[in-house]
Amino acid sequence: MTDAISSVLSQIRAHQSRMNGMADIASGSAIGPTAGAAPAAGSGFGTAMSNAIDNVSKVQNDASDLQRAFELGDPKADLARVMVSMQQSQVAFRATVEVRNRLVQAYQDVMNMPI
Repeated sequence: MTDAISSVLSQIRAHQSRMNGMADIASGSAIGPTAGAAPAAGSGFGTAMSNAIDNVSKVQNDASDLQRAFELGDPKADLARVMVSMQQSQVAFRATVEVRNRLVQAYQDVMNMPI
């Protein structure tokens, strides 16, 4: 697997494990965070999404740089590496767009719920 896909999968798994932990808290009698429980610094869905978007941006910039090097005739930038890099950036971008679309749909579903 590529680094970008592995990164996205690991972030999804980490998010799932955090959500499983939150489901355990929610199944108790307390509503909201328990006393003395503080969220870990740097954790959260927003941070995970920000990191994922930064990784996608980095993959796209690397692919663009490699493509430019190939066009300029750099012997280190062969066609196979350029094509693989471009495909990696395309897959990473499509995955990010799909996550964004699902988040927007979930937000719309929540906003359309009757009160």
